[in-house]
Amino acid sequence: MANHKSAIKKHRRDLRKRMINKMNRSRMRTQIKKFRKSIDAGDLDAARSLYPKVISVIDRIVSKGTIHANTGSRYKSRLSHLLNRTASNT
Repeated sequence: MANHKSAIKKHRRDLRKRMINKMNRSRMRTQIKKFRKSIDAGDLDAARSLYPKVISVIDRIVSKGTIHANTGSRYKSRLSHLLNRTASNT
């Protein structure tokens, strides 16, 4: 455990930030799972309506610094390929 006053404060801030990042990452993963579940179920209309919401959540989490910009781009790219591939197959 930290001994200096500034180190104790830094530890408190780190704990708060970790919780915020964890919540954000969880929110993103939940949205991605919903999107993929609708694709797997073959519900293309639901997937198309969820897609902008998922992209918005990913962009918001990138802007907050929870995940790196390239990671967010990779997620978005994979999801768009998944949607396009599914749409072209049906």
